[in-house]
Order: sequence, then C-alpha cells, then structure tokens
Amino acid sequence: MSKHPLLPTLNEISLFESLKNEFGTPSYIYFGDRIKSNLSRLNKAITSHFHTSHVCYALKANTNPHLISFMKQHLPTLGGDCSSPGELFAAQSSGIDLKECIYTGNYESTDDLIAAMDSGSTINLDDQSSLDRLLKIGTPNKISFRVNPGFGKGRFSQITTAGDKAKFGIPKESIVDAYRAAQKSGINQFGLQCMAGSGVLDQTYFDTLITAILEIARNIELELDFQFEFISMGGGFGIPYHDEDPELDIDALFKSISNIFYSYYPDRKKAPALWIEPGKYIIGDAGVLLASVTGIKKSYKTFIGTDAGMETLMRPALYNAYQRIYKIGEVEAKLSQTVDITGRICENTDRLAVDRLFPFVKENDLLAVMDVGAYGFSMSHQFNNRPRPAEILMEGFIPRLIRRRETIKDLFKTCEI
Repeated sequence: MSKHPLLPTLNEISLFESLKNEFGTPSYIYFGDRIKSNLSRLNKAITSHFHTSHVCYALKANTNPHLISFMKQHLPTLGGDCSSPGELFAAQSSGIDLKECIYTGNYESTDDLIAAMDSGSTINLDDQSSLDRLLKIGTPNKISFRVNPGFGKGRFSQITTAGDKAKFGIPKESIVDAYRAAQKSGINQFGLQCMAGSGVLDQTYFDTLITAILEIARNIELELDFQFEFISMGGGFGIPYHDEDPELDIDALFKSISNIFYSYYPDRKKAPALWIEPGKYIIGDAGVLLASVTGIKKSYKTFIGTDAGMETLMRPALYNAYQRIYKIGEVEAKLSQTVDITGRICENTDRLAVDRLFPFVKENDLLAVMDVGAYGFSMSHQFNNRPRPAEILMEGFIPRLIRRRETIKDLFKTCEI
C-alpha cells in the first residue's frame, strides 16, 4: 500500500478552511517541503551513482516561475527541459540559465527554432527535417537528436512517447543518417536523447531502456567516430496515483542503470554525462487541488458537484486518469456511497471521478484532489469561460499566493472590447 505523503496534512481542516477563506476555491496548493524532499532524493540518487550528471526539470509539468525558482534555490544546479518558446521564457524568468537547458521541440516552426537558437540552449531535434530547417537559420555548435528506440511505456497509451505509434523521435534505423548529416554541416559536439514514456513505476523498464539507448549510442559513435558529450534518458519516473501502486526506489534505479551505463563506458571520467528530464517525480505529489462541494444530485447516479471540473484538472477527462480524492478533515471517513464527482462544465466527460466509493458530504464541504502538481494547472483551460484558479505555495504552514485567480475580464483582455 502506498499511503500518500500529504495524507496527515489533510486532517488539518482549519488550515484548508483558512486557505479557502483567503484565496477561494478551486485553488492549487503546493507543499514546498515535499518538493524539496523529492528534489533531494532524486539528486542524491543520481549524483551517488554517476560521475557526471545533469537534472533538467521538465517545465511542461508546471511552469509557474515561483515554483521553478523555489526548486532552483533548493537545487542550484537545476536546468530545464523546454519544449516551446514560452517554456524558455518561464525558465529564464525563474533564474535558470538557458545554457543549462535542453530544448526539445517537434514539428517546429521557424519561429520556434529561432527562439531555441537565440536561447543558447542545447537544441534537441526530433527529426532530420528539423535539422534542415535549423541550418537555414544558423549552425549551432552542439545538438542532439531524439531517438525512438522502437518501444515505449506509459501509464496510458496517450503518454507512451516512443514505439511505432508515437509521433516523436527518429527511428533507431535512421538515427545514424541524422548524425552524419549534422557532421557534414559542420556541427561537431553531440548528445543523444530518448524520452520513451511517462509515469513508469516498473524499475526494470529503465534497465531495458538505458540498455537500448546505449546500444544505439555506441553504434552511432563507432559508425561516425565521435563520442557523445551527454546521453539523456528523458524522464518517465512515475509516482503512485493509487494506494496500491508501488513507489519507485529511485536510488536502486540509478544504481542499476549506472552499472549498465559504465559497462558501455568503463572510464567513468571520460564517459558521457547522464542527463535526465523529470517533471512529475519532482512536483506531482506535492500538489493538491482544493475544491468546494457546490451541489449533490440524486439521479440515475449520485453526483457530487464541485467548483473544480475538467477545465481545472484535465487529466481524468483526457486520459481517464485516476486521482485520489479525500474529504478534508475526514480522510479516514467511512466510504458510505458510490458517486461520480463532477464539475460545472457543459460536457458529459466532466468527471473527476466515476463510480467512486466516497464518504457522506454536504454542500460547502472541502475536497482535496491529490497528485495534481504536474499536468494540473499547466493543462487547465477556460472552456465555458471559467477563469483559471489561483496557485498557492506552502512554505511550512505559511501560504504564499504565486498566481492570482483569473477574473472574467482577464479572459477578454486581448479582445480590445
């Protein structure tokens, strides 16, 4: 059983009532102590087992500059994994040196590639055609390509980002040609990147993945007579979303893959650096979505209506993702009914939970939707003209507003009406 690390906090009903009174609901609440704990555990594991390494936080998970700055203060070596000009802006605004970032686009426009070149980030290209477009802008000193090893893994099919159905990466059969073309263009410093999936909790999968990446890397190096400066295995480190999910032993994971890594590169001092691009592992379980019960409906099913819906948290509607949900102040309450938990959006897919055993609730009770730090606010939207929620960072038990709640006027401020 995987007890949620924030579970004891959810019984502090006065804390959450004060947060509601001060900031309103729905609101995203991030617990700084958990973010720091996740960063420390991850950094200790990778630095203990790799001679040279670099952690690039995946900004797509959550781009709030205050959160990224908070992470950077705790781990000064933190770089960024960016996939758009907007994420480059967020990284720079947060104090991350863009030279410590990797920029991985896909099907990039000219404007995207200009922004990547101007940033000084390591550009990671998704296809040889991207190189052709990039060379019309300029010739960087260093690039990497994203390889598709032919397989991938993820909690959902939609977030399995490698294999024969994925839109990402260069097939391993074609990757040598891409590097050969880059060499001929005058580029002489290289990395290799692979991001094969997301939310993986099977530790042995990472052994399989790093082995495949290293086989591809050594083949490229032998064919083209150079050595990679870095090899990135991307992210994909999962967190438990169900009580029965296992937790990754991140130290054992890096110990295992380091043994494999250095069997291919026995001289540790001269081996490529290992880069990783975690997002969910750092921020995912540190976030709670605080929502209020707005109505209870007895129909063909029992519905608990809240002021948080699919516009606030998209993952359940998009992936049929499961999020643990608790009644604030009564996390051990008897599960007395089967309900759907829904929002106020005019879509039938607007469900945060379906057929969920849940305790008795009444209007104005507070609910906590767990594990929303990653791909929560960053995927929120304004359908039905619902303004996006506030974001609050808890430093100990001291709340700090890090994004004010949108207003209806904010939704129309670019229309010049």
